[in-house]
Amino acid sequence: MYILIIKTSSLGDVIHTLPALTDALKHYPDLQCDWVVEEAFAEIPAWHPAVKRVIPVALRQWRKQPWQTWYSGTWHQFIQTLTLEQYDRVIDAQGLIKSAFLALKARGWRCGLDRHCAREPLAALAYQQRYTIPKNQHAVTRIRQLFAAVLDYPLADSPPDYGIVHYFSQHLDFNIAPTVILLHGTTWLTKHWPDSYWVALAQRVTAAGLAVRLPWGNPQEYVRAEQIAAAHPNISLIPKSNLHKMATELAQAQAVVGVDTGLAHLAAALAVPSVTLYGATQPARTGTYGRQQKHLQTHFPCAPCLSKKCTYRGLSTVSPACYEDLSVERVWGALQQEFKL
Repeated sequence: MYILIIKTSSLGDVIHTLPALTDALKHYPDLQCDWVVEEAFAEIPAWHPAVKRVIPVALRQWRKQPWQTWYSGTWHQFIQTLTLEQYDRVIDAQGLIKSAFLALKARGWRCGLDRHCAREPLAALAYQQRYTIPKNQHAVTRIRQLFAAVLDYPLADSPPDYGIVHYFSQHLDFNIAPTVILLHGTTWLTKHWPDSYWVALAQRVTAAGLAVRLPWGNPQEYVRAEQIAAAHPNISLIPKSNLHKMATELAQAQAVVGVDTGLAHLAAALAVPSVTLYGATQPARTGTYGRQQKHLQTHFPCAPCLSKKCTYRGLSTVSPACYEDLSVERVWGALQQEFKL
């Protein structure tokens, strides 16, 4: 069987699709898969043993420069690549108008969520076969159910297997010191755990005899990482690199503490023991998912607000205010209790 998956972004959403592909591979050992994904995340599908070909797309960039994309031949080249194969099934695992548009361009029987279940109901018009998958469950479970329905096999009741642990087990260095990685960076201001909390947590980790590693992806995150690293000689920055190298760093860690960000989902996919912090968001439907995952949710009057901007006007010693409830002591206690650090 030869299928095409369309799941273009974001980092967490792409990772959430991997367990469904592992399920499908177990039922169809000869399964081959191509995957349409945004260029920034193109490394991820290639880690899975079922993926034959990754087809990068740059919709975000192309929308900003439509004429250049057309006249440069970039769009024509993409369509040529997309239509190179005839697929048994084309699965739109995203349920957006943009992903449905890409499905229409591919060659194969188009499948996706019905209008009541898709994130954008109009997307369902593009599919030749539509499926009802209830929304009130985690994204990983929903996609596993969708693949089982499309490819006609019994839904697995086993924990999710992202299918990438073996790939990275070949690249591990077992001579490094026991390390905790702190994922402090995120795009929403309302997801940021206070900088002073990160410094205090890093000090507790190093006092316990563990090293701390800090990733960064932009100048603001670099400044924060430098401030945290100044607290102790055993705290260091992870050089900015590609997702493969970041995944290798995560796979070697004793544990991870992070906010609601894509790299936290990557840690979960690698089965790294993790404590993930939720303030403005909640883990029920899109949180980290898998073995050894501990969620800490704030208990605050307006949380989770699901907003990128904090509108709380009451008195608070930190910003966002909801993180007053998610203290350093609570996070460090969870890390020690769950993972015996």
